[in-house]
Amino acid sequence: MKTMDATTSSDTPVTELTETESWQLLGSVALGRLVTTVNGWTEIFPVNFVVQNNTVLFRTAEGTKLLTAALNEYVLFEADDHNVAEGWSVILRGKARLLATSNELAEARRAGLYPWIATQKERFVRITPQSMTGRRFVFGPEPDNGSELAT
Repeated sequence: MKTMDATTSSDTPVTELTETESWQLLGSVALGRLVTTVNGWTEIFPVNFVVQNNTVLFRTAEGTKLLTAALNEYVLFEADDHNVAEGWSVILRGKARLLATSNELAEARRAGLYPWIATQKERFVRITPQSMTGRRFVFGPEPDNGSELAT
């Protein structure tokens, strides 16, 4: 995976994050978005997740989310966060795989990932990234372009 250097200031309102920074930020939030395609349509699903061994792990029930993750070996995953001064976004491009062996499931259960809503979500899906990009954004006013607005 590509490694990047990050330096953020008001002079550079958008900076690339290192892989380490990207994983740290992903580990600091619990809600992300799984992006897949079904019959030519792009689908996006909010999922609660955890980071485990530089992978993204989520649980799901039988249904469209599980089916699309299983049918689309390659997926995108995005998570972000912000406060009043800055924000960040990390995107993984990788392979999604339904966990099946007893060792895989035991490791996944040790991650402490629990459903947010009172439903049975017995299936674990792990996304192993093939590439990762992360960006930090410093918020502020639009720069003056030197032209006067017509009134």
